[in-house]
Formats: sequence, C-alpha cells, structure tokens
Amino acid sequence: MAPSFDWWSKQSHQGTPVVVKMQHPNWSMVELESPSEDDFLLAGATRSGDKGRGKNAKQLTWVLLLKAHRAAGCLTSIASAMFGLASAIRRRVASGRTDSDSGNDNENENPTVKNRFYSCIKVFLWLSMVLLGFEIAAYFKGWHLGAPDLQLQYLLSTTFTFFGFFDSLYSRWVLIRVDYLAPPLQFIANVCIVLFFIQSIDRLILCLGCFWIRLKKIKPVPKRSVGDLESNAGNAEGYYPMVLVQIPMCNEKEVYQQSISAVCNLDWPKSNLLIQVLDDSDDPTTQLLIKEEVHKWQQEGAHVVYRHRVVREGYKAGNQAHMNCSKDYEFVATRPMPHPDFLKRTIPHFKDNEELALVQARWAFVNKDENLLTRLQNVNLSFHFEVEQQVNGIFLNFFGFNGTAGVWRIKALEESGGWMERTTVEDMDIAVRAHLNGWKFIFLMTLSILPL
Repeated sequence: MAPSFDWWSKQSHQGTPVVVKMQHPNWSMVELESPSEDDFLLAGATRSGDKGRGKNAKQLTWVLLLKAHRAAGCLTSIASAMFGLASAIRRRVASGRTDSDSGNDNENENPTVKNRFYSCIKVFLWLSMVLLGFEIAAYFKGWHLGAPDLQLQYLLSTTFTFFGFFDSLYSRWVLIRVDYLAPPLQFIANVCIVLFFIQSIDRLILCLGCFWIRLKKIKPVPKRSVGDLESNAGNAEGYYPMVLVQIPMCNEKEVYQQSISAVCNLDWPKSNLLIQVLDDSDDPTTQLLIKEEVHKWQQEGAHVVYRHRVVREGYKAGNQAHMNCSKDYEFVATRPMPHPDFLKRTIPHFKDNEELALVQARWAFVNKDENLLTRLQNVNLSFHFEVEQQVNGIFLNFFGFNGTAGVWRIKALEESGGWMERTTVEDMDIAVRAHLNGWKFIFLMTLSILPL
C-alpha cells in the first residue's frame, strides 16, 4: 500500500471533479465542475517541470476557447431573453389589452376608439425608439453637451458635402430643438417653479393655521353634547334621526365580516337605523359568504339588507347612488367603523345647523409602524388629515370627502346632483359640487376611524 500512496501523493489532480450527494436509497450526481483556467495552467506547469515555460500556445488556446464559450453562452441567454420580452410586448400591444379585463368590460368598449388609442401608443413608441437611436449615434460621434468641440453655428454654416448626410441632418435637428422645443419646455419649467412656490406658500399658511388651532384649542362643538343625548334617550327630546348606513364592497373576502359586524354594533336605535350592504362582487363564493353574514345579523335583530347589482355601471359611485330608502331618512353614513358611538359623536353636529352637509372623521392606521413605507405613508396622510382638512374645515368649512367614515345629509346630496360616475374620485366630485351649492363641512379631528 505504501508505493501506491507515494504515487498518489506525487500526482496532481487531473480530470473533471465530481461532487456526489447521498439521497437515500439511491446515489445521485448533484454537481459537475468543469476545469477552470487555473487547472489548465497548473497542469501545463506540472508537465513542463521547473523550467518556467508554463504557458504555451496550446494552453493559451484552451483558455481563450473557454472564455469564448462562456461569453457566447452569456450573449445567447441575453439575446433569447430580449427576444422573448420583445415578442411578449408585441403580442400584448397587437391584441389591444394590457391587463386581465373581463369579457363584460371588453364588450362595453368601443373597438374603434380602442384601436386608435393603441395605434397612438405604437406610433409614440416607434418615434421614441428612432429618436433614441438618433441621439445615441450622435453621442458616439462626439456630439453631446459635454463635447468641447461642438459648435452649432459652425456646423450649420458648413456645406452638405463636407460633413455628410448624418451630420447635416443632426445639425438641423439641433436647430429645431433650440428654436421650437426649448422655448416651450423652458416656459413649462418656469410655470412649474411658480406652482411650486404657490404650493409652498399654501403649505406654510396651512401649518400656521394648524398651529393657531392648537394654540387656541379650536374644535367643532355640537350645540347638544353626547351626554345630553344619552340623558334624553328615553323621551321625545332625544335627537335620534333616521340614519342610513351604506357598506359598498367588491370582492372583499378578507374584511367583509369586520365591516358588517362593526356597523351592526352601532349604538343607535334599531328602529331609526337601516344598514345596506352594497355588494358588487363578481365572485360567487364571496357573494355567498356576504349573504350568510347578512343573514346571521338579521337573525340577531339588526336592520340590515343585502343589495347586489348584476351590471356594475358606475362602479362605487353607481353602487352608492341606489339608496332605496324611504324619504324619512335624513342622513347617510358611509362605512363608519369601528367605534359603536360613531353616530352619537357625529349626528349631534347636524342639530339646528341646516347649512351643514358633511361631518367627516379622520383615519387611523393599524400597521403604521410596520416598515419604512407605512411610516412614510402615515406621515403623508397625517399631514393631510391634521393640517389640510382640519384647517380647511375650521376656516373655510370645506375639504375633500375621504370616501368613508363620514355622514352626509341626504338633502345636500340630492340638491348637489348625487353620486356621479364621471370621475374616479367621486368623493371629491360630490364635495366640490356641494360646496358650490353653499353647503358647509365639519372635520372631527378627535374622532379617529380605522378604515377597512
């Protein structure tokens, strides 16, 4: 065994190393390592002895072939990926759809308008690619803003035959940019700067107003407090008007139970409260779950009804427009949660205040400290609620409706035109129309709602 051991110790490792992993009950090969460049050089140096020749033409050829093989494999993978991406983009644009639209939505679309829209996108993409290639070619020729030898007037004064077609064409393009594109872009930039200063002044005024509100401890106070309402709950003087509560939802399988249970637990006389679950879900399973939840609360005595539309015209705005209630209801609340005393803290502000159309509560957030993104969003939305809406509500009696956690006077909605689906921000749209009709708003900073 000794000679065999000496022979093995004097020989260098050659060939392809194989790493084998045991996977019971069988053996399987899990990794193969190809010889590296160092293996070739080390093998050549061993065979050549100590003469120092090391690298010869044959060994260098093997190394170059190995590098060329790796480069070719990398280029092949990149090229195949680019071709796959280009073909996918071509198919998506040619088919005229960029998302998973349902069949009903596609039937309602105008094919002529749709084809024109995608034709404009195609033309814009091709024009952008041509101009990008044009600018890249000019950059590699040395014609960029950092080039010290780029003299526009000299280029324009030369003849066509001296510089060639590309040089003359690019010089004309630069002249067009200077005379026709740069002035409007500079004007737009100046307008943006002016708007930035205006917005900065607006933010400064709002911050000063918020500081003044905090300093003077200004807040909306109802003419009759909650305590007075609770003490008069058993007699005719208690202010408990008819309130309609709407819960618009669409495929909200995760939060439908919390939403319905929170509204059904509102501390308000059941005879003066009607709850409408406006379900626009197109998932049969979700529809069944919501129906069962509504039926469960109906068995417990809650005055709650289930509404489902077959055709989703107007989406959320169209869903809320169908109130289906008697004329006795004075107010409508949109998804108030989760405080049981939400109505008792908002409805009293409407007492003896016929000009008031909306009482809005601020939002709170459960996961505001989850990560950096949620903390930044909390800072942004806190400024929106605590500064923008609070100051505008105190000094202007107007702010944008947040879409939830608010109570509207139904008369104000009807006189302002009701919910309209002409825009995706139907909450801001109805707020502006109501304000233009002379209605006033109140923002309750002290009432925080966790929206679901």
